[in-house]
Amino acid sequence: MFKTIKNDLPASIVVFFVALPLCLGIALASGAPLFSGLIAGIVGGIVVGSLSGSKIGVSGPAAGLAAIVLAAIGTLGGYQNFLVAVVLGGVIQLLFGVLRAGIIGYYFPSSVIKGMLTGIGIIIILKQIPHFFGYDASADGNIHFFEVDSKGTFSELIGTINHIKLGSALIGLIGLGILILWDRVLTKKAKIFQLIQGPLVAVVVGIVYYYLTSSHDTLSIASSHLVSVPVPEDAASFFGQFSFPNFAAITNPDIWVVAFTIALVASLETLLCVEATDKLDPNKNVTPTNRELLAQGTGNILSGMIGGLPITQVIVRSSANIQSGGVSKMSAIIHGLFLIISVILIPRLLNMIPLSVLAAILLIVGYKLAKPSLFKKMYDLGWKQWIPFTVTVAGIVFIDLLYGIGLGLGVGIIVILIKSYQNSHFLHIEDKSNGKHKIKMTFAEEVTFFNKGAILKELDALPRDTYLELDVRKTRYLDNDIIEILEDFAFKAKEKHIDIKLVSERGVVENPSSFIEFFKLRPKSA
Repeated sequence: MFKTIKNDLPASIVVFFVALPLCLGIALASGAPLFSGLIAGIVGGIVVGSLSGSKIGVSGPAAGLAAIVLAAIGTLGGYQNFLVAVVLGGVIQLLFGVLRAGIIGYYFPSSVIKGMLTGIGIIIILKQIPHFFGYDASADGNIHFFEVDSKGTFSELIGTINHIKLGSALIGLIGLGILILWDRVLTKKAKIFQLIQGPLVAVVVGIVYYYLTSSHDTLSIASSHLVSVPVPEDAASFFGQFSFPNFAAITNPDIWVVAFTIALVASLETLLCVEATDKLDPNKNVTPTNRELLAQGTGNILSGMIGGLPITQVIVRSSANIQSGGVSKMSAIIHGLFLIISVILIPRLLNMIPLSVLAAILLIVGYKLAKPSLFKKMYDLGWKQWIPFTVTVAGIVFIDLLYGIGLGLGVGIIVILIKSYQNSHFLHIEDKSNGKHKIKMTFAEEVTFFNKGAILKELDALPRDTYLELDVRKTRYLDNDIIEILEDFAFKAKEKHIDIKLVSERGVVENPSSFIEFFKLRPKSA
């Protein structure tokens, strides 16, 4: 793994600067201690990163679980009781891995996964615009677009217009300019610009700007617009930030409900992120999903034991890792080491980083996930890809991550049913001879009860005095519902003077007396 350190070290620095504000923001949105988000980030990087089979996936606290955590802390009577649910959730994830449940992620359509990536990219952009201009009343707050309070995406975007802070906006624009210049121009000029990453330069410039303008009334940045990492005074105060589960509450049935909810949601989110991350990976590595569930379960057990939030693989950090050139799992592990070193050694320096600079980094990440060209590409692929994609994006942006994925998956299933309805048979009207229409109907390889409506419609529409050739030579599965339809049609065919020629692998049968008896006698292999 150390052979790729020249790629992984710069990528880990970028992931560190992306993960730091996300760990804090998700903890704040979850109603949990800020330090709990950092614990989850550290465990997700070092422990899960070491155990996972993913080379470029990065784990940590996830926004998709924030609403569940916020509600559970209140329901279970405190954070220490909630930690019991986190530990039990990790145990259940281990069980999922042992039972080889990791295959579930492969049953989600590509259009839904791309929609998930795009929706997350749009949310990242929308949530970072207020930070970029110095208006962050709710920090990373509520992820819902429409809301009744003043802490959601829509109200923050409106509020930003009237609360732009010149200092934050200026250094945000400078940081964004540095990132674009680095990405589009400088990295192609010399290798030094590939080793020293643009986000690191933008953060350093942000710290210098804050230091130089701290006494200026107009250009200074308020402390509320800076990173806020807990600053321990000594070893005792540092270890005092850890919380431990109250296992006396393990008999509470609500804890088991929350534990199963965490395990299910975290596993599903992880598996979808694994699928999405593998699609983004330029080397097209395939992550072993059952091993990933085992790694995530171990991480959640440890995180819960020392006071951390639940962990999943996170697409924001993973995509930042890929876009920054990460090659092996060392980038995830090193980013976790950077998190723990930074909160111990340089918390005061970290607290000089303007949030607007970190917002600029995340704006670039969000744009790369939700490029306008992707919308055009999905539209060009046709409605079967476009509709599930757009429904997933809209659901994630306007409702919630899991609702969006569920809606997209539901629409994808409907599309499959529609295409199955349409593709159950082929109908060829060949000619008119001897006063009869000659029509050939060829059944598909698999014909199920989904196809009843389409086949019944075609058979009922056949005119009188028709010669129907029914070809089932390619059919390997024919549902009993379809056989019953054919049986009923054989009776009606006599009244309409329709002659039936049944063509199968066993030969040709003219006007079969019973379709049920005929298909009972067919070889099972056919």
